[in-house]
Formats: sequence, C-alpha cells, structure tokens
Amino acid sequence: MLFFIASSISLLFLISGFIVFLFGIHYTKKNNNPTIPISNDHPRFAVLIPARDESRVISGLLESIAGQTRSVSMQDVYVIVEQENDPTIAIAKKYQAQVIVRRHLDQKGKGYALQEALTAIFANHQKYDAYFIFDADNILDKNFIMEMEKTYRQGYDIGIGYRNCKNGNSNWIASCSTLTFSLLNTIMNRKRIKYQANVIISGTGYFIKGDIVSKWQGFPFHTLTEDYELTLYSILNGYKTYYNEEACYYDEQPTTYHQSRVQRTRWIRGYFDARKIYVPQIRHSIHQNDRNIGSKKAEVLGVIPYILMVIGLILWLLINVIEVFVNPSTQLKWLFVINLIGMCLFAYVILYLVTLVIIIKEKKLNLKDYAKWKALLLHPFFLVTYISCAIRALFMKERVWEKIEHKEVEIK
Repeated sequence: MLFFIASSISLLFLISGFIVFLFGIHYTKKNNNPTIPISNDHPRFAVLIPARDESRVISGLLESIAGQTRSVSMQDVYVIVEQENDPTIAIAKKYQAQVIVRRHLDQKGKGYALQEALTAIFANHQKYDAYFIFDADNILDKNFIMEMEKTYRQGYDIGIGYRNCKNGNSNWIASCSTLTFSLLNTIMNRKRIKYQANVIISGTGYFIKGDIVSKWQGFPFHTLTEDYELTLYSILNGYKTYYNEEACYYDEQPTTYHQSRVQRTRWIRGYFDARKIYVPQIRHSIHQNDRNIGSKKAEVLGVIPYILMVIGLILWLLINVIEVFVNPSTQLKWLFVINLIGMCLFAYVILYLVTLVIIIKEKKLNLKDYAKWKALLLHPFFLVTYISCAIRALFMKERVWEKIEHKEVEIK
C-alpha cells in the first residue's frame, strides 16, 4: 500500500508538470502589447563590447562591424577592457574603436563592465538612439545592423538577433550547446513574437533603445545572468521586445564538458538569483487589464513544469530502489531493472524527438550533416546533465563570474 501511494505521488508530479507546461503555452497567447513605429531617419547606434583579455578573437568582430551594409561609425564602437596592457587595446585602436579601461575591478561580471562603459559615455555627453551589446567572440553577418534597424524602426524597445554558431562542427559538445539557443529562439521566441509576448534575451546580439538606457543612467543588471535579468525587467515594465531571425550573428560554443558545465552552472545560478529579485514583483504587478499579462503569467511559471517532471522521475526511481531493498526478491530486482530500462528509453525517446523537432525547424544553423546526426543522438544525454549542473548551482558558495577561454574560430 505504501509503495502504491508513493508511486501515485511521483505520477502526480509528472502529470502536474505537464499541466503547468500547457498553462504556460496558454498564457503566452494572452498578450496585447502593440508597438509604435519610429520615424527617425538617421538613428545613431553605439556598440558595446566587454572584452577582458580577448585579443585572440576580437578582430573578427570588429572586422564584421566595419563591413556592415548599414554602416556604424567605428568611433561609436566601445571596447571595454580591464588592464592598460591588454593587447586587445592595440587591436581595437587599429580599427579606430574607442577603448574604455575599467576602474572598479572588484565588481565582477559583464553587467558591471557595461555599467562603467555607459557611465563614461554619459560623462562625455554622447547620446545614442540604441545600444548594441556583443561578446568579443561574436561575428556579425554583413546585414545584421541593417536588419536590426528595421526592428528598431518598428518601435521595439529591445531587439535580439538570430544566434548562429561559429564552431558547432568542432565536436558533439559544441553541437549540443548550439541547440540550447535553438531551443530558446527557434522554438520559444519564434512563438512568443507571434503573440506579442516578451522574448527571452540570451547572451548578446541585442539592442536596447537609447532613451531607456538614459533613464537607467547605466546598466543596472548585475547577476550572473544579466541577460535573463534584463528579460525579467522588460516583462515587469511592459517593454516591447522582438526576435529578428533575419539578423544573424555567430557565437562560439564550449568544446569541453568542463567548459560547458561551468557555463551552464553559472546560467542556472543566475537564473534563480534573478527570479528571486523579479518574480515576486511580476506576480504582484499582474492585473486584469494588463497588456503584458500573458508574458507575466508565463514567466512566473518559468521552469516549474520541468522541475515537477524531474522530481516525479527521481521519486519514481527512489521508490523502486527502496522497494528492492525492503523486499529483495530476485523477481522484484528483475522487475526494477526492466522498469528502469523502460523509463530511461522513454525519456531518451522524448528528448530525441524534441531534438529532432529543433533540427527540422532550424534552416540556417551552421551545422554540417554529421554534426546534426551526432547532436540528434547525444543531445538527450546533454540535456540530462543539466540536472547535475543544477545541483552544483544550488551549492555554489560564491556567485562569481568565471571566464570561458575563447579561441579564434573560422566560420565554415
């Protein structure tokens, strides 16, 4: 009887997770947050690039900015470094970009680097219509700024581009890491823009309207995931955000499991830290006539459905293990093994199908066929390792930003 009750509880978690997931999809469709087109004929754009010790990769980004079909003055490109002897400075000056050397190195993280850069820009009385933010290892398609200007002119407060991969063909870790952003953008954000819901801002490759940044007098997002913090802030304040698939840029992915684990652990820790700050505010701001009600309700749910499903699976596993020890018959042991294999195969097939849908929907991803096949087979295992990353994130003693080493990668 006790075993039956415990099994029923684990099943309840699984069913609850699925139901909450469906609610999240339903809420996304409840928005009504239209934009007002901008008539400015000559918007002025700035580009901010946090680039601590990035001399190996930054020339690719600066070259791609200089080669844009919609030109941006290299005098409006700001490279942010931490040391005056950083060789990144010489490369930036070669391209006539501005260099900002940070002074407050006790404040770690991209958000603080952007804050110092904007403080320096405001001190020089510079004013821009929008600020683009990139990582030093990014490379822009030649039409990126031109496409994003269209999004700006449509009246969006924040616009993000299509995140493609520089090195997704290197190995299966890089390929699977690439699919993480395909899941966010091609599956989630594509649906969100259909219903005027707020998109998820991930990484870089986005702009923020200048009047918003001027109101902030800087960049007030300083958790380990300043991008997700910005997402929550935009939902809370009803900012209009857009995902532009035509604005393509390339990003480098980790190629070792250690790098990937460090990166994903930081994301998860930052995700929960940001939610702790903003989700209570979002929940209390919801009212019946709220134009952004769908985005708010969906984001309050967040990853709760997936957590419920994982808890259900773990409970089921523990219940069966305990039952084997309590009643250690040979028949029961074999039944447990068969059930365990069946559950693992079921989970693998579900994650395999999710991966297959992502790959089918992705038409422009810079992955060769062999890399797609590897990702299709191994991505389910990659997704499962998020559980171990989540456990590590929960027990992080210090919330610090760890640098991921980049290397120059040729886009093929």
